[in-house]
Amino acid sequence: MAYDETTAARVRSALSARSVVERKMMGGICFMVDGHMCCGVSREALMVRVGRDGYREALAQPHVRPMEFGGRSPTGFVLVDPVGYRTDAALKKWITRSLGVVAALPPREPGSKRR
Repeated sequence: MAYDETTAARVRSALSARSVVERKMMGGICFMVDGHMCCGVSREALMVRVGRDGYREALAQPHVRPMEFGGRSPTGFVLVDPVGYRTDAALKKWITRSLGVVAALPPREPGSKRR
């Protein structure tokens, strides 16, 4: 298994009121909302979209580190270590934050590519 199924189930539950598409990528599973990556789960962390404006503030939180992918750290995404989302309230806080960022983005058509 490439990702933590227990955490993925918790994220599914937290997002159950929304229309979500799940995609396996980057060695884990990503949860897409309105065609945008919202959050994801890997074997050892929760990936959260915090946006460019919220990036530095998110990194200042305990148990948060930059997301690294292919030797790069995309601004706007962070990884939260398990202790940072251990409680349901903490997980909900991160997911709510990510949903707020995604809500500010224009919806994308399913299957559309980034420009």
